[in-house]
Amino acid sequence: MPWSAVEKTITQATGERFRIDERVSVGGGCINSAFHLTDKGKGKSYFVKVNKAHMRHMFDAEYAGLLELHDAQAIRIPRPIVVGESKDLAWLVLENIELGHGGDSRMAGEQLALLHRHQAQHFGWSIDNTIGSTQQINHQEHEWIKFWCEHRLGFQLQLAARNGFTGRLQQQGGKLLESFHLLMDHDPVPSLLHGDLWGGNIGYQKDGAPVIYDPAVYYGDREADIAMTELFGGFGADFYAAYNAVWPLDSGYAVRKTLYNLYHILNHANMFGGGYADQAEGMIDRLLAHIA
Repeated sequence: MPWSAVEKTITQATGERFRIDERVSVGGGCINSAFHLTDKGKGKSYFVKVNKAHMRHMFDAEYAGLLELHDAQAIRIPRPIVVGESKDLAWLVLENIELGHGGDSRMAGEQLALLHRHQAQHFGWSIDNTIGSTQQINHQEHEWIKFWCEHRLGFQLQLAARNGFTGRLQQQGGKLLESFHLLMDHDPVPSLLHGDLWGGNIGYQKDGAPVIYDPAVYYGDREADIAMTELFGGFGADFYAAYNAVWPLDSGYAVRKTLYNLYHILNHANMFGGGYADQAEGMIDRLLAHIA
């Protein structure tokens, strides 16, 4: 790892000389390597993600997404500092936020609702990014149904076919795309979304205030964010009560959340295989049963 080059990019970006005195590897990620870097003399520390140089586009998109979330001034976001690259490696430098254990889930719900109040004219976003390690297409559309069918479910089903998940998954998936409009019985606005909001992408500062990170930003139906918080659990009743107190969810969400989480399960099938394809097929069957 060319740490001197990392020091140089931080120095250039901040205008203040940064020299690494302490470097600590941070576990938990399955896509990038991560480190805490500290300049003890300056009392400065940063969080750095590292990957192969050809993955720089992923860091550029995350940098832009963090800025988009930060500019909404609704919930704490690690401020992005700089993206750098050497011959073999790329890195993303972020503000280092010290996290505690547990926090104010009610505040998290309230602040997420405020984030979703930050809206745009179109669904999608100005640039593509990634969901996990998979490309996420954000072509802007006026119609939510068109956006979700083409750039979310349709895109993942095409990837699944190329990855060998054919047969009934594709047949039933095609039926779902044709019937999608029958499941969309509300009229969402393009809200600013985190895009990958599971329990591993939220933390709490030592004073209990929430922090969200590792986004896959776009503008879409706010229910897509809420649905993912339910996919793997960990948010708690206070979180949802507080969110609904600020901006209640529309009727029919209980069905639509399966529709939105199907995107993530298909993505898991495309990244990891295993039983995720079977899980996706079961979700499609349940959704089609609501139409029959």
